[in-house]
Amino acid sequence: MSKLKLKIGVVMDPIGSISPKKDSSLAMLLEAKKRHHEIYYMEQKDLRLIKGEAKANASIIDVHDDDASWFNIKEEAAINLADLDVILMRKDPPFDMEFIYTTYILERAEDQGVLVINKPNALRDMNEKVYTAWFPDYAPTTLITRSMSEIKSFLEIHNKIVIKPLDGMGGKSIFVVKQSDRNANVIIETLTDYGSRFAMSQVYVPEIKQGDKRILLIDGVPVPYSLARIPSADDNRGNLVMGATGEGRELTKQDKLICEKIGPVLREKGVLFCGIDVIGDYLTEINSTSPTGIRELDNIYNINIAGLMFDAIEKKLTQ
Repeated sequence: MSKLKLKIGVVMDPIGSISPKKDSSLAMLLEAKKRHHEIYYMEQKDLRLIKGEAKANASIIDVHDDDASWFNIKEEAAINLADLDVILMRKDPPFDMEFIYTTYILERAEDQGVLVINKPNALRDMNEKVYTAWFPDYAPTTLITRSMSEIKSFLEIHNKIVIKPLDGMGGKSIFVVKQSDRNANVIIETLTDYGSRFAMSQVYVPEIKQGDKRILLIDGVPVPYSLARIPSADDNRGNLVMGATGEGRELTKQDKLICEKIGPVLREKGVLFCGIDVIGDYLTEINSTSPTGIRELDNIYNINIAGLMFDAIEKKLTQ
């Protein structure tokens, strides 16, 4: 167990609204408590910049592995973010301008020596959908455009595609569209807002029926198991929140190859905790904002992923 006693900040959605038994942020905070670190909880509304200094109204909290009562506030304090040792940026998408403004505030804290997980400029640069374009050899054929006509042509060529917004999460507004679908035009119009917003189209990968695999990487190194999220019988989406079923899998040879390609890039860019999505043999998303899957994999394989993450954090702080 670590001898360090750290001040750990966490920026997240309201902690009272989470589902504790499957929340990865809570898993991280429980590990922080186990290591006797002090936890400072913040929401976006608590953050501010004053004369270039990052500050916050924070709540010092205790956390519990209890589905009925998983946290309590011990004390409230106005703090300088620079007084923290580590900040976990765990705010869920949408990846909108408010999210970007939050990364600016966290970057000022980083400039003053705070370790921010994940690095704020990496969060801005590595959009979860778009960043797969940096690894085109491992992703399905993908089109990102505002043009409705280009998406229609893409559909005509490939016959069956997936269309989704660039700023969503949890399977929201993801459509599987066939060329024969009479709703195709309205779906394309809606997702592009009649050609005024970018959307992503990918060739449909039929292996989605065997699950959308979430692979977690810690400082570029993959956890040796994935969480395959298998869509329900009446849905195409491999998202647990949309009714998919989670099943543990050992990483395949192709999974490992993808991780070997992506891992060093994540490490170089300061993305210490990342979740990539793989369907069949294809990389479909790179989730650096608030990846999930910790508690499910911990329960299936009796491992401690948050412990591995904090080992990596503490190693960075002592280097």
